[in-house]
Parts: sequence; structure tokens; C-alpha cells
Amino acid sequence: MLNTTETDGNPKSPEVFSRENLAAVEAIIDRYRLKPGALIPVLEEIQEVLGYIPKSIQNTVAMGLGIPLSEVWGVVTFYSFFNITPRGRHTVRCCLGTACYVRGGKNNLDKLTSLLQIGPGNTTVDQRFSLETVRCVGACGLAPVVTADEETFGQVKPNHIPEILNAFS
Repeated sequence: MLNTTETDGNPKSPEVFSRENLAAVEAIIDRYRLKPGALIPVLEEIQEVLGYIPKSIQNTVAMGLGIPLSEVWGVVTFYSFFNITPRGRHTVRCCLGTACYVRGGKNNLDKLTSLLQIGPGNTTVDQRFSLETVRCVGACGLAPVVTADEETFGQVKPNHIPEILNAFS
């Protein structure tokens, strides 16, 4: 395993990537090196390999494509589908759209944050879960809704949350 640290000098969050993963990143960059406008496809493919795009890898992309790091950072932070922190094996989303909120969605979120010991936008220490809030999942008739990966749970009450999480061990 190779250890790379944040390019901003932040020692608290080192990334550890295998040689194979780093070789895959370099291969992706090499494939797109001479193609104008290739930044988004490069970032998408790298995120497929690593699961997220930390600043150290953003720096590698910038150097490899010959573009400013600020451009890479701007794209990564602008588009919500890019992650700059490691993600959990499972993503739990708590709907806070109007129907879900008035039917107890906030109580579900409070239970999730209590059980997982993280807030929205974060990942548990064991990398098991990432927690997100969403404004609508399109299942208002089932409100309040919680999703875990691709599974939707309707009419969720806070006492249902432990059972939902345990199903994703």
C-alpha cells in the first residue's frame, strides 16, 4: 500500500491506496491526457476506482492533464456526484422533503445521527455507512422515507431505524 497525504499538508487524513489503484489512476489520466474537455470523464473514472477524489489525487489529475488544481477543485466541488471524502459501504438517505418532514422525517434523521454517531454528509469511522439528507425521493405517499443503498423504506418511525441499519451489516 502506498500512503499519500493531503496536498494541503493536512496530516490528519492520509489516504492509503494500493499500487494497483494508483496505477489505474495513472492509466485513466494517460488515456485522456491529450483530449480537451476530459476532466469530468477522468474524475468519474477515478471515483469509480477509488470511491472518492481526495485532494492528493486531484493534484495528480491537475498535473497529469496540465490544468490548474483550482480547475479540478472547482469541478469536484461544484458537481454533487463527486465525493472528496471516503464513502461508506452503504449510503443511508433520510428524506426531508415536505411530506416526509411533516410526517416525522426530522425525528428519523435525529435517530440516524444518534445511532450512527455522525451527521449528514459524513461517514462512520468503520466506513460502514454514509449519511445524507435528500429533499425528495419521489415516494411522498410512503412518507416518511429512508433509503439504504437502492432500497426504499416507507412510513418509517424512529424505532424502525435500528432494524433498517442492521439489515446492512
